Amino acid sequence: MKSGFVSIIGRPNTGKSTLINTIINNHIAIVSNVAGTTRNTVQGVYNDDDTQIVFIDTPGIHKPKDRLGKYLNRQSYSSLSETDVILFVVDASTGAGTGDKFIIETLKNVDIPVILVLNKIDKLNDDGIINAIRQYKDLYHFSEIIPISAMNNDNIERLIKLIKSYLTDSIIYYDDGTITNTNVEFMVAELVREKILNLTNEEVPHSITCATSYYKDKGSLVEIYVDIIIDRDSLKKIIIGKQGTMLKNIGILARTDIESLLGKQIYLQLFVKTIKNWRDKEKYLKELGFKENE
Repeated sequence: MKSGFVSIIGRPNTGKSTLINTIINNHIAIVSNVAGTTRNTVQGVYNDDDTQIVFIDTPGIHKPKDRLGKYLNRQSYSSLSETDVILFVVDASTGAGTGDKFIIETLKNVDIPVILVLNKIDKLNDDGIINAIRQYKDLYHFSEIIPISAMNNDNIERLIKLIKSYLTDSIIYYDDGTITNTNVEFMVAELVREKILNLTNEEVPHSITCATSYYKDKGSLVEIYVDIIIDRDSLKKIIIGKQGTMLKNIGILARTDIESLLGKQIYLQLFVKTIKNWRDKEKYLKELGFKENE
């Protein structure tokens, strides 16, 4: 039996969360077209007959603009130190940008094997894939380079096989039935946030977060309250919508996924609250779960 830890890093919106969901074959990390969707380090556990791999999905590394941004970068960097291999996920369809080169400079100080994962190859022809490989291989000495499409589950089995060759442990870290280390309250709040991002597009990008304020399992029914935190009152109209239609749609879509996650019926209530400049206030960042590593 082999086991180990794998960090998934990359700039925002390269498909890291889609990749971990595809590997784990479950919806454990939220996905949207908004850059910087992932805000917390999420561990996904992959098991097969002879291997357990703990994948660490990190926030996208970027140039921070506030306390939250600095926290997210530290979360991503801190995940690198104790892993067996790093997956550096890039969007092969856009080419190497300044964000990728910024991360590569950091990788030069890390003594851990790095696999370059060229994601979104479904948007490229064969020549485009070859050109992407050539472009990136001249920037860093990657241990492996593999083109994939996380969305289409293309080449994922080969990626798993490559990762296995770098694992050094034989410890079983999680039970067979465990697919993530995150608690259910966190996952519930994240599913609500995912629906907001997907329904509001670029109107409400990084100005919101969600937190489960009440969770009670009553047997056949789970009662859940989720606070939607925004940083200015003007966003309330967007989140609530005309005659409450947007908030209702958010609730309907979130309820479907949460019931699928829990395997039982839920009663879900959503509350919209304004905390001005919450992303820059350490007190609220801690209350909302964005705590510094000790």
